[in-house]
Amino acid sequence: MSTEPIDLSREDNNVGSLVDRAAKWIFFACALVTVLTTLAIILVLVDGAIDFFSQVSLVEYLTGTDWSPRDATDPSFGVLPLVWGTLVVTVGSALIALPVGTLTAIYLSEYADERVRRTVKPTLEVLAGIPTIVYGFFALSFITPIIQYFNPDVGTFNVLSGAIVVGIMIIPMVSSISEDAMSAVPDSLRNAAYGLGATKFEVSTQVVLPASLSGILAAYILAISRAIGETMAVTLAVGMLPQITASPFAEMQTMTAYMVEIGTGDASVGSIGYMSLFAIGLTLFLMTFTMNVGSMWVRSRYREEYQ
Repeated sequence: MSTEPIDLSREDNNVGSLVDRAAKWIFFACALVTVLTTLAIILVLVDGAIDFFSQVSLVEYLTGTDWSPRDATDPSFGVLPLVWGTLVVTVGSALIALPVGTLTAIYLSEYADERVRRTVKPTLEVLAGIPTIVYGFFALSFITPIIQYFNPDVGTFNVLSGAIVVGIMIIPMVSSISEDAMSAVPDSLRNAAYGLGATKFEVSTQVVLPASLSGILAAYILAISRAIGETMAVTLAVGMLPQITASPFAEMQTMTAYMVEIGTGDASVGSIGYMSLFAIGLTLFLMTFTMNVGSMWVRSRYREEYQ
């Protein structure tokens, strides 16, 4: 009786090939879901915005300075007050988060020892995981009373409180991404600078910082995009009054806060107030999309590659 040897390697190759093909299609399906979801969101926003702009002039929407869509006698749909409130909060938060986050990243990358870095960086990332509505209550119960202590005329809702709390909220994003970019700079550059007699401060600011500029700028743009799209913190801290004013102590309204107001209000489906949600949502999407595209361009334009 003769037996032929079984080629186990061929069977293993066949099984491995099936697994590879199955994995390929599973990964493709996951990627396709994300793309289709993005397209579906865009289509929903565009479809609703078309209905809105069929009744409201696009010029009036983009240039008007009065936003009162629920006024029964004379509704107005000038989006500039909402855009202004959003930009004021964003700029104010950036003035806080960008320098603090960058200096924190420099400390973690260049000055802190390994034990401090292992403690501080996870703490910052935990700060990023706090729900935004908690930040809103923090602004109402802590930041606003401090502002009122120095200026008793400030009301419960004000843009300064919202800018401060959003700035605190995006510091971890700036510091974490910037620190990763700085840590990626080769030690050979640092050692060469030290060999030329540079101090640690000079190495940090004149060697490491310029070498990691693309990652730092990308962190800035992503953090600003995050600030533009913030919802609950600014809803609780900034208020619900759409207006254009230069006072940081005034109540304003952002685009996201308006969407919360209408989405949780009594606007009937199909009404002009309800359809304004889609116009505001599309405007907000285009703003954040532009920022994200800018982030990718900056990263590719100023990227440094080391061998």
